[in-house]
Amino acid sequence: MSDLINHLTSIHKDVLKEIGNIGAGNAATAFAQFLNTRIHMTVPSVTIVPIEDVPELTGGVESRVISVLLRVTGESPGSILLVFSENSTLNLLEMITDYEIDINNLEEVEISAVMEIGNILSGSYLNAINQMTGLNLFQSVPAFAHDMAGAILSSSMLSIAKNDYALLIETKFINGDEEIEGFFFYIPDPGSLEKILNSLGIETT
Repeated sequence: MSDLINHLTSIHKDVLKEIGNIGAGNAATAFAQFLNTRIHMTVPSVTIVPIEDVPELTGGVESRVISVLLRVTGESPGSILLVFSENSTLNLLEMITDYEIDINNLEEVEISAVMEIGNILSGSYLNAINQMTGLNLFQSVPAFAHDMAGAILSSSMLSIAKNDYALLIETKFINGDEEIEGFFFYIPDPGSLEKILNSLGIETT
């Protein structure tokens, strides 16, 4: 890992969590319009994790998960990986549809809905970064996968990752009494995280 990751201060972490909180607020508004229901979102934690730990963090190497991967381009490039358990995905889809869903045989419209959720989440967080830093970041068309967490990590989906660590923003969707947990990983290209922090006036050297 880079020296920055090994020496993140409480100030760095507070700034990154604030970006996460603003992104969650933006996403909650966008989700409310997309789902036509009231949604609250929270950011319980923001941490830096090694890439190889991602499968364990999302339920274990053999746990089946739904993921969406997007490439981030612009002045601070990287990748975004969104991971949901099968149960969380079902709960999210049930907010949109009114029929029974077979998680092992998702229809094209259901896959499109999951990718749109990925678009909303990633766009909300990137907008938060853009607003706070003045940088210009853009997202690619999302790629969808439904497999074991370990298989997704070792697949070509993460072959575009150019770093050995990820910024994990744990996200909780709250709909009434129900909580749905998602995992948002920002995998910055080398130097990108430093550029974000420096743009906020936070010294990284």
